Parts: sequence; C-alpha cells; structure tokens
Amino acid sequence: MSPVPSGIPIKTTLDNASTVQYAGLIHQLVMKARSTVRDIDPQNDLTFLRIRSKKNEIMIAPDKDYFLIVIQNPSD
Repeated sequence: MSPVPSGIPIKTTLDNASTVQYAGLIHQLVMKARSTVRDIDPQNDLTFLRIRSKKNEIMIAPDKDYFLIVIQNPSD
C-alpha cells in the first residue's frame, strides 16, 4: 500500500475498506512518530517505522511525497 499525500492509496492487495482504514490510521501514526523524533532532535527525521504484533507486521518507509507501507503476517 503506498498512499500519496492526499491519502489515496495508489496500489494495494487489501480490500478497499481495510486499505482505507490502514491508510488513515498509519498516516496519523507516522505524523505523530515524525513529530516525536523531531522533538527529540530537530535535525533528525523519521526514516523507517516497524510495528510487530502476533497478527501483523507493519513496516512503513515515509518519504516526502508518499508512504510505502508493507503489511505482512509475521509467521510467514
């Protein structure tokens, strides 16, 4: 899934409802994480975020113009 700045995913293998839900929530999470990194060190920026749970592993590579989001089963 890779949403553009408007938040519209340009490619996904998830169903539409899941895609919209993940894109919206991940956008908020990345903005908060990026803000936290900059609060700690204003010269730094968020380059990669990885979240792992029993059900999913979510990897996010935020760029200036888009977010690259990978959602996978951690047991695969």
